[in-house]
Amino acid sequence: PKSKSTRMKSSMSTMTMAVKGSSRRRSPCRVFLSTILCLSLLLLPSHATKVCQPFQPLKRNSLHMSTTTMTAATTFPRGGAAAKITATTTATAPSSTISPSIILKSFLQTIADARSHLAAAAAARAVSIFGMYPVDTIKTRMQMKQGDAFRLSGLYKGCAGSLVGQVPYGVLTFGSYEIYKQALLNKFPNTKPAFIYALSAILGDVTGSGWLCPSEVMKQQLQAGLYPSMSEAIKGIWSKSGIAGFYQGFTGGLARDVPFRVAQLTMFEMTKSLYLKAKNKGRSEDDNVALSAVEAAVCGAAAGSFSAAITNPLDRIKTLMMTDTTNAYGGSVVACASKILKEEGIGGLFAGVAPRVGYIAPSVCIFFVTYEFVQQKMQKKE
Repeated sequence: PKSKSTRMKSSMSTMTMAVKGSSRRRSPCRVFLSTILCLSLLLLPSHATKVCQPFQPLKRNSLHMSTTTMTAATTFPRGGAAAKITATTTATAPSSTISPSIILKSFLQTIADARSHLAAAAAARAVSIFGMYPVDTIKTRMQMKQGDAFRLSGLYKGCAGSLVGQVPYGVLTFGSYEIYKQALLNKFPNTKPAFIYALSAILGDVTGSGWLCPSEVMKQQLQAGLYPSMSEAIKGIWSKSGIAGFYQGFTGGLARDVPFRVAQLTMFEMTKSLYLKAKNKGRSEDDNVALSAVEAAVCGAAAGSFSAAITNPLDRIKTLMMTDTTNAYGGSVVACASKILKEEGIGGLFAGVAPRVGYIAPSVCIFFVTYEFVQQKMQKKE
């Protein structure tokens, strides 16, 4: 019989060959699953990664729930809308083991505690997406270099699918953000909270992208006129590529959304700081005033518009990858960017920048007004 070391070397050799072989045919689905696997490692207790420690019996601590009031900016990176909300969040006490059931329970508790705010945000998100959808369609047409980008026919193609993807995406992103935040704070207690919050927001967005990507693929292919209806788009994508077809351009979406998220959060904090500095000039520290909800929305619109402009090249790459049914752009972010630069120059990366930037500010205003209206109606009922 083989020794343990021999069997271990054999297993490692087999795994290495499998990884090398799979790297050549890496699909969007594999990329997404690998991403989720890596993110799930963050939820492991720190002692679980120390393989040389002697085995200790695992003790399952009960979940200690404590509620704290949090004032946060719920940011929607693709729509650009933000609302300053007060939400009740769930904090999980550190434990020696974090089981999937505890993670799920914490996620559901987080959603339940913030249900009124999430309901108002979902309604506001739906209204802002529907109201500004024609601008998004025009942007997609311009990025694909279609001749008559402003034609009236088909301006709302794919809108229903976009709503089905975008609204649950907001709930999933918010809930997973809270889970990542608590796990990271427990795992890295000496790290600056600001960095933890930013990283948690990015990880939450990555998690939500798993739900959103299929609807984005269908939406953009409908906007481009590749299919006449949602049902035809589903059939066509499935028949050509199977489930992997619905995750076409997944890496392009992440390449756009993560930099956008970082830029938007950074610019919002800078804009808010500069505005408050000017507003409180000549006042004593005791007389300083905070941003009103309207002022916060204006700062959010300015930050979102700037972030949309500087990330437009990545947005165009994502659009081309999601609508590329013939693999003309190579299937990767680098290959797509190289083809654009070779054929169109640097200006090609900024195709559709005007409607993309013009989409953000009105979207924030629509979102803000709707959010406040729904919140007031819900408070009256309560």
